[in-house]
Amino acid sequence: MGNDRTGNRSAGGGRAGDGLASSGRPALSVGFLLTNNFTLTALSSFIDALRLAADEGDGSRPIRCHWHVLGNADEPRKSSCGIAVAPDTPYDFDLSGLDYLVVVGGLLHRGPQLDAQGAACLARAAKAGIALVGVCTGSFVLARSDLMQDRACCVSWYHFRDFIEEFPHLVPVAEQLFVEDRDRITCSGGAGVVDLAAHLIERHLGAQAAQKAMHILQVDPGRAANQSQPPPPVGGPVLDGRVRRAMLMMEQNLGNPLAMEEIAARLKISTRQFERVFQSATGMSPNRFYRLLRLRYGLWMLKTSPRSVTDVALEAGFADCAHFSRHFRDVFGINPSKVRKQAETVEADMILPISGGTSRKTQYDPRFHG
Repeated sequence: MGNDRTGNRSAGGGRAGDGLASSGRPALSVGFLLTNNFTLTALSSFIDALRLAADEGDGSRPIRCHWHVLGNADEPRKSSCGIAVAPDTPYDFDLSGLDYLVVVGGLLHRGPQLDAQGAACLARAAKAGIALVGVCTGSFVLARSDLMQDRACCVSWYHFRDFIEEFPHLVPVAEQLFVEDRDRITCSGGAGVVDLAAHLIERHLGAQAAQKAMHILQVDPGRAANQSQPPPPVGGPVLDGRVRRAMLMMEQNLGNPLAMEEIAARLKISTRQFERVFQSATGMSPNRFYRLLRLRYGLWMLKTSPRSVTDVALEAGFADCAHFSRHFRDVFGINPSKVRKQAETVEADMILPISGGTSRKTQYDPRFHG
């Protein structure tokens, strides 16, 4: 397995500066393969960053960057939200001019992700030595095509378990936004796609072009590959489907916490039964689990954003700063305001408990912590 997991080695052949490679072609040319039920945000975020870097101002002319959506023009590809995108470049396009071929993934387990022509196009690109990129669940497509051998592969923590169950021989990484391992780049998806696009733009066109795209998109300056993904729910492996659904509801409602009665109602069980099965599966009450989840989210914000402690407290669903700080100290043994000053020390010690007690280390399953 290669050691370049943070994007320090160039996989493409462009030249930063004037936006043109020595051959006179655009310095950055990217092709996109859309899977069935692909994630629209991943595609639009990547292309928007390219178009803003490709021209002066907001002209959007493909001068310094080119992009192509490969496929059959008469067969629009439907995204996971139902919006269809019509390809603009046929599968038999000459791939030799591409710096990267990006596979845009989406929903899993909804049938084949690529049709036969798309799979053949991907294989042709790999044989030609073109750098392959998998965003969102595009990493699954690359792995299923046997194109990730002996390479680290970035996946979202949300799909981490799916990945290790399907590909036990591969090395998944769920603690980073994206991973570059030689001629393969994989990205967890979401907002991290913009960071990956900015990273490639900076490599081929220079920092100014990348900064311009990020500023117009009103996105904070590009995060590095090894920037942490937002944290997943706390806890070890859980077999009970009802408890897993409850955990997901909690994770999706951090700022405005759901009442236990509402979660139980959505699961179609009584509140008492819900509390009992949750305690049995996780070793703690659902209220405590939910609070730990929100505290961990607060910890992540304190370590990765300039927000005030009060803003973090409210974003994590606490009534006020005092309420947040009290629970934060109980679990982590430190005041929130000190986290940024002691980030390295804090990170080494802050393993959340997954069963009874506070401020202590217990068994920890990294698969569920990113």
